[in-house]
Amino acid sequence: MIELVYFAWVRERIGLPREKIETTAATVADLVEELRGREERYALAFGDLASLRVALDQELSSFDAPLAGVREVAFFPPMTGG
Repeated sequence: MIELVYFAWVRERIGLPREKIETTAATVADLVEELRGREERYALAFGDLASLRVALDQELSSFDAPLAGVREVAFFPPMTGG
């Protein structure tokens, strides 16, 4: 079981702040493909991976990272600082 956390416009498009799912995905990219196939709202949220960032267990990661042993996956847009 993996907990998915959505921030900013990702949360708005999906309509949930978080959810727990069971997945057979081996990588974050596999998970995204699985989510895109669920419903249109997920397809819209994950339509452009260049505009998304991902963190695994609160560590910034990449979409080709493995999910083995991961408890939490967070998706969010890039952030700017000032």
